[in-house]
Amino acid sequence: MRNLELPGRSPVRSTGAMAATSHPLSTLTAIEVLRAGGNAIDAAIAACAVQGVVEPQSTGIGGDCFALMSLGGSDEIIAFNGSGRAPAAAAGGWFREQGIHKIERLSPHAVTIPGAVDAWEKLLAAHGRKSLGELLQPAIRYAREGYVVLNRVAFDWSHEVEALRYDDGAAAVFLPNGRLPRPGDVHRQPALAATLELIAEQGRDGFYKGRVAEDMVAHLQGRGGLHTMEDFATAEGDYVQPIHGSYRGHEVYECPPNGQGIVALEMLNILSGYDLASLDALSAERLHLEIEAGRLAYNNRDAWLADPAKAPVPVERWLSSAHADSLRAQIDPHRALGALPPTGMAAYGDTVYLCVVDEDRNAVSLINSIFSSFGSCLMSPETGVLFHNRGAAFVVEEGHPNEIAPGKRPLHTIIPGMLCRDGKAVMPFGVMGGQYQAVGHTHLLTNLLDYGMDPQEAIDCPRLFPIPGGPVEIESGIPEEAARGLREMGHDLAPAEKPIGGAQAIHIDWETGVLTGASEPRKDGCALGY
Repeated sequence: MRNLELPGRSPVRSTGAMAATSHPLSTLTAIEVLRAGGNAIDAAIAACAVQGVVEPQSTGIGGDCFALMSLGGSDEIIAFNGSGRAPAAAAGGWFREQGIHKIERLSPHAVTIPGAVDAWEKLLAAHGRKSLGELLQPAIRYAREGYVVLNRVAFDWSHEVEALRYDDGAAAVFLPNGRLPRPGDVHRQPALAATLELIAEQGRDGFYKGRVAEDMVAHLQGRGGLHTMEDFATAEGDYVQPIHGSYRGHEVYECPPNGQGIVALEMLNILSGYDLASLDALSAERLHLEIEAGRLAYNNRDAWLADPAKAPVPVERWLSSAHADSLRAQIDPHRALGALPPTGMAAYGDTVYLCVVDEDRNAVSLINSIFSSFGSCLMSPETGVLFHNRGAAFVVEEGHPNEIAPGKRPLHTIIPGMLCRDGKAVMPFGVMGGQYQAVGHTHLLTNLLDYGMDPQEAIDCPRLFPIPGGPVEIESGIPEEAARGLREMGHDLAPAEKPIGGAQAIHIDWETGVLTGASEPRKDGCALGY
């Protein structure tokens, strides 16, 4: 239990239903949907749509979506991959012929076909009680009538002024009258409201066909993109078989590649061979093991992770105990590993993760993202759709598993999680923060399962991130004694440029019926239950 004399937040507890998101309007929307008879997937999608308006730097209908679901608390976890694919003309050879050797964030080539709207419609059709049109109404209202800019949103916004000026449409909306919105300002997005209304009326066709798609394609092509109306019309997500691994008597479920959930499972496999509980949670010794497991696992990620429909991904070998044993054997408990090959990806991204558990104990773990803060900063001018930049995770290197190719999905950082035990789902959880997310899953779960923290304590706990090819970024909450110990072990430490990641979780106690929710203190949001 936290020291109640110090600033902080307690976990939220209830017996009925609960939602946890990074924005209070989103959490409130989810609760209102649940109280009006909606189930967990209805609430999650309504809340996510709201966040696409009120947290515009993090998510939106121009982005992608992944989901894990438990129906009635079963451990038969359902997974959906709503990540977009590259245009049909996006062949690696074409980029090399054009002298393009890296796909930059602000390039139209970083825009794969957004998958979120298709994902929302498919998930609701199979598992929801309410229509997409009904569930989009709160988001439409906030986009048209306005919403108050919150502190963390404004903080992220303030770092992207120059990038937003790259595109006239984005600048007009997100730098109104040439000015950066401040905390407490009211911001509106009327063009986005009209687009959401069209989607509410026509479903996915209101986004992937007709005038909205025409404007999106025209804007991307005008910037040099390879996108076509056919690329948008044929976009669709897929139900996929989740992957999972065991840790401390629990089963951890993740979406399979092209997402990096497999990296979190690999890190847990490595750390399962250590008695972490015998080490202080914020000691140099514990943090060193987390750093080294992360560095080794991310090195595998950058070599192997890709769209399994387009390239071989060695999932079974990757998750084998023999592979974990071989990586663990490389770790010196007293000394940092030498340099590993670098990655070309950005360290962080802005994403929203949310989770909902309803009265029937349906549990939803959902993550929706535009990747970098404000994504590609390219906005379709008539529609108000801000595009993500997921294609920046592709490589142009010939023969690499993650080489950009027609209809291919890029390596994806966003990963919802689901924790199960004894045949039941016990916690939907997730950690935002671009590349950090696999380390974040590991840090959260080891805090819970090795150190006995409650979900809020586990999320509050100070973080660090070994940036692939770079230093270990540490938050200011890491004790100086631990930081000194890590430096003595040979780690190159650097202060985090901004708070690392963001998480939500809802724990289900099947014996008492109590739900325990936790939300990220580094964000603006909250958990609420009834």
